[in-house]
Amino acid sequence: MSDEPQNPEQPQAPEEAPGAEATEASDAGAESPAEAAAEIDTAGMSWYVLRVASNKEEAVRETLTRKVAIEGLTDRVGRVLVPTLKERRTRGGSSRIVQRKLYPGYVFVEMRTEEDGSIPENLWFLIKETMGVGDFIGANGKPSPMKSHDVDKMLAAAETPDEQAGLAGLAFKKGDHVKIREGPFENFEGDVEEVMPDTGKVRLVVTIFGRATPLELEYWQVEPA
Repeated sequence: MSDEPQNPEQPQAPEEAPGAEATEASDAGAESPAEAAAEIDTAGMSWYVLRVASNKEEAVRETLTRKVAIEGLTDRVGRVLVPTLKERRTRGGSSRIVQRKLYPGYVFVEMRTEEDGSIPENLWFLIKETMGVGDFIGANGKPSPMKSHDVDKMLAAAETPDEQAGLAGLAFKKGDHVKIREGPFENFEGDVEEVMPDTGKVRLVVTIFGRATPLELEYWQVEPA
C-alpha cells in the first residue's frame, strides 16, 4: 500500500497517523482477537484500514461489530480491531495504567470484498452511516488491502498479552535521537542524555533558539525521531 507511516517501534499501517493516544485501561466486555476469530469464518478475507474521527476508534469498532451481527453480514466482515498497548505511566510520584492506541484515527477491518475489489452496497452503507467513520484507505474509490507483512505486524501488536504493563518508553538509551510528542516543546527533537527508570523520566538535550538546552520529561512524552 502507499503512504505508510514510519513508526520504528510499532507495526506499520497504511497512511501516516498521528502520535499514539492513551486512555485509562479497562478490560470490561473486551473480546480478544482470538475469541472473535473463533466465531467467524475469515477464509478469503483481507484486512483494510478505515479512517475514523479522533478518539472515536473504540466506539466505531463496537458499533460496526454490533451492526454486522444484526444485519447478518458476518460472511463479509470478520474482525474489527483497534490495536492498543498497555503502559504504566509515572507522573508526580504516582503511576497509572493506560491503554495507548497504536494507530490513532484508524480502525482495522477484516472483509471479503467483491471480485473487483469493491464493497457490496449494503455493507458500504452500513459502514458509511456509522457515526465517526471517514473512508477506507485506497484508490479509485476502492479500499486497498493491507500488505501481508503489515497485517502480521498489526495482528502481533493486537494479540500481544498485556497483563504486565511496562514503561515502554524506557527502552530508550543514552545517545538515542528522539522527538517530543507532547508538552510545550512538542515536535522538538533532541538526544537522550540520561534515562531514569526510578522516576519514569528521560533527560534530553534539545537545541532551542540555537542553544543546547537540557530538558527532563516523562518518558511517554518522547518517541523515536
